[in-house]
Amino acid sequence: MKTQNLQIRWCGFTIAEMLLVVVLIVLIAGVGGGFTVGTYKKMLTEKAARQLLLASKYARITAIERQSMCRIELDTENNSFVLTIEQLNSQTGETEKVAVQDVFFRPVQLAGDVEFESVKIDSAVSEELLEQEESRSIAFSPDGTAQPAVIQIGDGKNHLTVSISAATGKVKMYQGTAKEVKVGTIDLDEQWR
Repeated sequence: MKTQNLQIRWCGFTIAEMLLVVVLIVLIAGVGGGFTVGTYKKMLTEKAARQLLLASKYARITAIERQSMCRIELDTENNSFVLTIEQLNSQTGETEKVAVQDVFFRPVQLAGDVEFESVKIDSAVSEELLEQEESRSIAFSPDGTAQPAVIQIGDGKNHLTVSISAATGKVKMYQGTAKEVKVGTIDLDEQWR
């Protein structure tokens, strides 16, 4: 019997091929991670704007239901806001502001780099509101009206604007900056000419 000369051939990858695959995986993950971070920051901005939108709607409803002034207090330094309502203190007999914390609303702290980029609150609504006005609070009265306001929320790249109408207290959210959104009362006669 003759012994055949068998050559064993190794099948596998070289180190260069392995490194090439690892580099490609890292590049693909880096690009995907960049998209994910941008999407996450945009989502944080949208979440903050929606929280302000819902808080404004809730403030209007609360003011009407309780027949008492309700406010959204903006803390622009700490990037947070809280809903307050005026209640009569039974011990002192004076009206005082109380933070609303219930099933429907909790104080909000803006997350990440999201902040109040622009806050415009019109104070020319009524004498009652002028007497009680604070520079960074939006008042909702028991008759359904509110202080007109335009608040721009963003992270430097993503911007959303929340607008509150004076006559109806209704709230709208817009993509983009507050430059295009006007604060104030709309003259319907002027609009139809």
